[in-house]
Parts: sequence; structure tokens; C-alpha cells
Amino acid sequence: MLKIASYNIHKAIGTDRRRNPGRVIDVLNELDADIIALQEADRRFGLREATLPAMMLEQYSDYRPIPLDVQTDSMGWHGNAILTHKSAQVTAHDILHIPCLEPRGAVMAQVEIKGIDLSVFGMHLDLSGLWRRRQAGAIVKLTEQYGADTPTVLMGDLNEWSASGGCLSVFARSYTFVDCGRSFHSRGPIAALDRIMHCDRLKAIAGGVHDSAASRKASDHLPIWAQIELA
Repeated sequence: MLKIASYNIHKAIGTDRRRNPGRVIDVLNELDADIIALQEADRRFGLREATLPAMMLEQYSDYRPIPLDVQTDSMGWHGNAILTHKSAQVTAHDILHIPCLEPRGAVMAQVEIKGIDLSVFGMHLDLSGLWRRRQAGAIVKLTEQYGADTPTVLMGDLNEWSASGGCLSVFARSYTFVDCGRSFHSRGPIAALDRIMHCDRLKAIAGGVHDSAASRKASDHLPIWAQIELA
């Protein structure tokens, strides 16, 4: 059984409007997942530096970022990053170009962990519903290209406020959603903007929102998680 998670860390700016990467790392440790997709993992402007310093992540957690080989100081691609437990073996990774109105992208990695080969896709979709649907369609096609031979999970901040429409209906044609719950806003969750999906070669045993004193303060989103195993 694997535990996977998705977390929009809001550039490590908490609900007190202070940037504090240590708090985010505390939440990552609380999650204790095998693989975590991050959104807003880099600063938005300038050099797009990673908001979680590599030295802090190495010293104070059991995670390492999957190298995307894009920018020297960044952790991700358009803010999207994937963390794995240090015991995982990364066999492939790539950045994914998707149609966008504003700067957006997705990332993927193929990971071997606990005897399971898994294709993982992380994303942060557009604020526009039309562009979200286009992005969802493009990502589904990319999963067919990159994840055809392995069980596949998709995770991220979909920015979709509807319960089943919009981009959710596009993804639902090929993937099953885990019922994790409402993750935004962290001080009082009203929307399930963050989602985890899986292919039919996997099944979800459990899923939820990680709601703790630390997570309510570290970002404006709460992290979501799922326990999955081979079907």
C-alpha cells in the first residue's frame, strides 16, 4: 500500500502572510506520504527560486524533490514539483507543456517504491474554466503517452469549484477520483479544489484532508492524501 498526497504550499506563505518554509516541512512530515505533488513550490517572479530550501528539506525531512532539470534554483516547473521518499527510485521524469492562458504546466515522474512501479502526474490548472477543460484533455492524452505501461495517479490543484462538471468531467472519462474532501480555504474549507485521481489498475483504500494546527497555518490550502494499492 502506498500513501500519496497533494499540497498547494502557496509559496510557503502562511495564513499569517509570513513566508515560513519550516512550517511547510513540518506539515510534510506530518503527512508521512511516499509521494507528494506540490503546487506553488517556486516563487512566481524573478529567478523562480524554490520556496523550500534544498538544505532544509534534506536535513529536516525524509523527502527529496525529483530533479526536473529546468532552472537551477527552482524545485519545479511553473511551480509544480514532485517529492518522493528517499527510498524511492526515480526511473523517468519530464516537464509537460499544456495549453494555457496564463503560465501553467504539469510534471510527471515514473517511480519505483515498495515494489510498485507508478507514473505520477502533478498539475496546477488555470483559473479559467475553458482553459481548465483544455488542459485536462491535454493531460489525459499525455498520460496515455507517458503512463501507458504503468499504474497512474494524477494529483494537484485543479481550481475547479463545481462538484462534477468542468474539467472534472474530462478527467472522469479515464480516471477515478478519490473522495478526499474540502481543502480550501485552510482556515475554513469550503471547496475541494485539490484532487487525486487514479487509473483502473489501482484502487483507493482511504482518502482525506490533512487538517492539523500546523496545516491550517502553513498555507491557504490543506493537503489531501490517499492510500492506494494495486487493483
